[in-house]
Amino acid sequence: MSLLVTNIGELVTWGEEPVITDAAFVVDKGLIVWVGHRLDAPEADAVNDVCGAAVIPGFVDSHTHLVFAGDRSAEFEARMTGQPYRAGGIRATVDATRAATDEQLAANIARHLAEMRAQGTTTVEIKSGYGLTVLDESRSLAIARQFTPETTYLGAHVVPSGTNVAAYVDLVTGPMLDACAPYARWVDVFCEAGAFDADAARTVLKAGMNAGLLPRIHANQLGHGPGVQVACEVGATAADHCTYLTDADISALADAGVVAGLLPGVEFSTRSPYPDARRLLDAGVTVSIATDCNPGSSYTSSMPFCVAVAVRDMGMSPREALWSATMGGAVSLRRDDVGRLTVGAKADYAVLNAPSFVHLAYRPGVPLVAAVG
Repeated sequence: MSLLVTNIGELVTWGEEPVITDAAFVVDKGLIVWVGHRLDAPEADAVNDVCGAAVIPGFVDSHTHLVFAGDRSAEFEARMTGQPYRAGGIRATVDATRAATDEQLAANIARHLAEMRAQGTTTVEIKSGYGLTVLDESRSLAIARQFTPETTYLGAHVVPSGTNVAAYVDLVTGPMLDACAPYARWVDVFCEAGAFDADAARTVLKAGMNAGLLPRIHANQLGHGPGVQVACEVGATAADHCTYLTDADISALADAGVVAGLLPGVEFSTRSPYPDARRLLDAGVTVSIATDCNPGSSYTSSMPFCVAVAVRDMGMSPREALWSATMGGAVSLRRDDVGRLTVGAKADYAVLNAPSFVHLAYRPGVPLVAAVG
């Protein structure tokens, strides 16, 4: 049946008219087939009157680590009492994930996806990276693929304890890649002190690209480093984190068209400096916002929370933050069917218990999502 969603007080489309008041749209076979003002709406088989609420595109969470087991709340407590965040905590999650069954890992993903959907998220990317063996990385991706087509091979998350870096890069770009590529769309690497340097990151990404995977990178999270420049050099779709950037990094992102993926939950959880989104936007860089949901550095499943933090602490307007959390995420995933509410797009939308999308930042922490389509 076709469905008319009507009496929308404020509809965010990101189309030719980005925000329409007193709006409506029609859905047929899961796609949007008409958008416009309420009084001009055609008839449909069924009607959903949202009574003046705001409607936004479903959030596109373009960076998560949902294939994991275990808990790192003690690590979070230690950070809140002065211990700095280090990438080494990842290894604790690796041990727990290896010990978990497929059923336990799948149930954990399903639980977090339910949390996300209740908060308006309709598209999610999921990375591996807590297995770090051929078997555990490939099973992580096979499980993730049951939930989303946006799966990312992150065998190069950290080097397992007691393992030679060069030997592990050979494993990641050889047998592990062969086992994981059938279940992945993307290849990623954590290019950071304590993880992988520029040469190793470049090797991992190029091997993934040769296997048909699209490149993205964890870059410049813990300090100034080469990650952003590697991303631009290899033509990565996105460089995520971007906490510490030089002017040259920002120019490179703008010139190469690489999306800067900002992850506000990380800075909130680690008490690190927030990225300067204003600086990126003013330079013409495309910005996305994602949760980086993981048990260590950002254990939040809430895109509305990330939007609020981006507005409060990263120099973004409410409109810019919402665009980055919807269309920005879609660009980061090279998707043109999500993140917007225009004719031909998937009918992925969230109805807010609010008259305007501005309330996402105006009322932080309040469960504003009344329904998800």
